Amino acid sequence: MRICRVALLFTLLAGATSLLVARGQPSAVKVFVGARLVDGSGADPIERSIVVVDGDRIRSVATMAEPGIVPANAERIDVRGRTILPGFVNAHGHVGDTNGLEAAPEFYTRENLERQLRLYAQYGVTTVFSLGGDGPAGVALRNEAPAGRARVFIAGPIVTGTTAATATREVDVAAAMGVDWIKFRVDDNLGTTPKMPRDAWQAALRHAHEKKLPVAAHLFYLEDAKALLREDVDLIAHSIRDQPVDDEFLQLAQEHRPCVVPTLTREVSTFVYESTPPFFSDEFFLRHADPKVLQQLKDGSRQAKMRKSASAQKYKQALKVAMQNLKTLKDAGVRIAMGTDTGPPARFQGYFEHMELEMMVQAGLTPMEAIVAATGDAARCMKKAELVGIIRPGASADFAVYKDDPSKDIRATHSLESVFVAGARIPE
Repeated sequence: MRICRVALLFTLLAGATSLLVARGQPSAVKVFVGARLVDGSGADPIERSIVVVDGDRIRSVATMAEPGIVPANAERIDVRGRTILPGFVNAHGHVGDTNGLEAAPEFYTRENLERQLRLYAQYGVTTVFSLGGDGPAGVALRNEAPAGRARVFIAGPIVTGTTAATATREVDVAAAMGVDWIKFRVDDNLGTTPKMPRDAWQAALRHAHEKKLPVAAHLFYLEDAKALLREDVDLIAHSIRDQPVDDEFLQLAQEHRPCVVPTLTREVSTFVYESTPPFFSDEFFLRHADPKVLQQLKDGSRQAKMRKSASAQKYKQALKVAMQNLKTLKDAGVRIAMGTDTGPPARFQGYFEHMELEMMVQAGLTPMEAIVAATGDAARCMKKAELVGIIRPGASADFAVYKDDPSKDIRATHSLESVFVAGARIPE
């Protein structure tokens, strides 16, 4: 039997002389042969792998030494010398009413949402958890199979009620939409707006949990984070940025086991356009960037306004605290999920996720730790570990092929060559 299987593999390889070599009608079964496979679990890469995709799911994973059963009529794809990673999972994005540098309700259309999800996918981000601002068009796309785009999950309208009664009613409205998460904010925007009262967010959190819905909380301050952990919040949707986390917080995190989404690039977006940022000349960024938007962000008067912005300078300092806290949390065993808060104007969907990974490594994570935060751990945090973020039998066939190996050098994510969602290649 082993001899027959090896002979079958040689037959497969003999026909695999280009990236897409099958002739005639496309097969529902695809076999990706020879890549280094980073499966999203944190395990060592599998060298010379074989990944069999049947329709929209992964059928099997093996190595060329033990190829398993490869269907003779499969579409054969030669990826020798390449690296395959699961598609990235953005645990905190927004797929909403942004068009260029504008945001307005009239931009919340199915066409615009699909455009954004295609953009994410073109950069290898194959799943987005849209944490707020979601409406019926987002629900419809969540419920449909992803065709030529990233898949999306939603939190519906952000809960903003200022009393326990109004906050509870808003949870009911979101739940009736069939949302995947509930989201609220506990923040005063650097002292410029009222913070959501504790009794309101407590009521929202408890009511959401009664309805079996996980809860994500936007925050800034350490003390708010501690209060939220005591109430069993599921996801801290931003970094703690006012001061270093302390032993009390770490103990609470170990007891309540939340996930933390650092969103480092959210801070970057608040000040980086005070001048023309270096990534404006990055060929990987420019693959899908809108030249009109870039020209607007290069405008001298706009840049001068950002340089004079007191909040921009405060967030610049807050980023340093966030970077330090990320390393502390990771070392303490807190589960980290990659997220960016992309979607609002000038937070570039798809590209900022790659920047986020680089910043996570700059903060002290290894490339593999950052990759797991963007794949397996992000999926676990968002309650979708069986579907996305992992390459294993039964999971959705959402993955990307890279020329180089991001597990050795995180900037190798810029060597992205092709992306597959539900087994279908995303058009470039």
